[in-house]
Amino acid sequence: EVAGPGFINLRLKPEFLADCLLEIKDDRNRCGVEPIAKPENIVVDFSGPNIAKQMHVGHLRSTIIGDCICRTLEFLGHNVIRQNHIGDWGTQFGMLVQYLFEQAGSAKEDHKKIETIHISDLEEFYRKAKSEFDNDDTFRKQARQRVVELHNHSKELTLEIWHHIVDESRKHYQPIYDILAVNLNAKAERGESFYSDMLADVVEQLKNKDLATESDGAICVFPEGFRNKEGEPLPLIVQKTDGAFLYATTDLAAIRYRVDKLKADKIIYVTDSRQSLHFEMVFAVARMADWISDNTKPVHVTFGSVLGENGKPLKTRSGENVKLKELLDEAVTRAKAVVEEKNPELDDSKKDTIAQAVGIGAVKYADYSNNRTSDYIFSFDKMLDLKGNTAPYMQYAYARIKSIERKAVTRDIDIDDELAGLKNLNLADPEELDLAKQIIRYSEAIQATAADYKPNYLTAYLYDLAQKFSVFYTNCPVLKAQPEKKSTRLLLCDLTAKTIRHGLTELLGIEVLEQM
Repeated sequence: EVAGPGFINLRLKPEFLADCLLEIKDDRNRCGVEPIAKPENIVVDFSGPNIAKQMHVGHLRSTIIGDCICRTLEFLGHNVIRQNHIGDWGTQFGMLVQYLFEQAGSAKEDHKKIETIHISDLEEFYRKAKSEFDNDDTFRKQARQRVVELHNHSKELTLEIWHHIVDESRKHYQPIYDILAVNLNAKAERGESFYSDMLADVVEQLKNKDLATESDGAICVFPEGFRNKEGEPLPLIVQKTDGAFLYATTDLAAIRYRVDKLKADKIIYVTDSRQSLHFEMVFAVARMADWISDNTKPVHVTFGSVLGENGKPLKTRSGENVKLKELLDEAVTRAKAVVEEKNPELDDSKKDTIAQAVGIGAVKYADYSNNRTSDYIFSFDKMLDLKGNTAPYMQYAYARIKSIERKAVTRDIDIDDELAGLKNLNLADPEELDLAKQIIRYSEAIQATAADYKPNYLTAYLYDLAQKFSVFYTNCPVLKAQPEKKSTRLLLCDLTAKTIRHGLTELLGIEVLEQM
């Protein structure tokens, strides 16, 4: 019908909704979401911790947003190649290698003993190495020699120690990936060291193409359209006056590798918005050099900062970055306190399971539910609230539906039998129709999430679904429904639960709970 100037209202027939729901019912693994018609090779560069440093809150957004993007694109059928661009190269590693060498004692003479030295506190290890470098001329000279040995691969023991430091660092950040249910492991790592032997050729190729020129002793490329505050051409420096290479050189080498070797159709970089200019210039130079063709699309997926309740970047009282492990531990501790308050009768192991799922889920969901391009205020109280668009609310919505299934058993209602041969639905009540329309929009929400790389589209959909289910459940009895309505309402419950579970666990990496 025409509804005022410029508006046309369309109403979906109950028969159409019923057919869609029955199709979703029979499509158990994909919830009615069709795979993409033309899959692409998509490289996603995300997380990027630094070796010999603890992951801090600044790593949270890249890590989980990148993982969600990968999960969503994979579900749609793309071939996704995760790349963890870890910071494992550069002058500071000479310092770290030399410090560990001096700490090794008698192990210096026995390479295998180096492997027995564990770095229990990465921050302390880095601080002590830096102090030695700053205050001891002999140490500083030896550390610089280690850098030369590393870059030239000229001394086996130096490389062994470096490998050991990387391996020890991984023992600190891999458990965080596991806690966050992020699909990253050593196979996905392509550190700066991986590209180290390609950097000289990057510069040489830029020179051969007459794109790189010397400016104040450094080798630079001046991509068109980039200027500084004075209106002068802005350089992308690819080699410093002392011959050292920069992040830009490594990023250009990575692009060449991803296009030539990984055959990427698209390369997605998930970093904070402060790196926007850097990547704009890197992409521009890569196009100038014909390292990116029209067939390959680089995409910079930016995000804002995590703020404290004072509206400033989240820091400790001493002004340091909040360690990510400590943040997650506190989330679980606070969630445990809520569980103790709400369900003190549960046994301890169940309390721990719920606290882990709710605490970690709350941190992830709070990040996802905010527009990634915006800053957001980190508040444990808000993210652990059982009301509103939070993980605990979504997990409770799922558990609530599962409780209906448990009650059905006590009333000798076999839900599988009820749904197995279901061919016709009885959709008539407004709440049934409203819930049905939301269920069939899941594919739309996933497509929008993938198109704009914004998980908040998915969380908004899931929250609306949970709310519509709540209205439906309040107004439409399920287990006490008349026989002609019961199967339809059981199916609405079943599909709601499956959709919430799929969205949370498969796409957002958040655990659901059968009982809370």
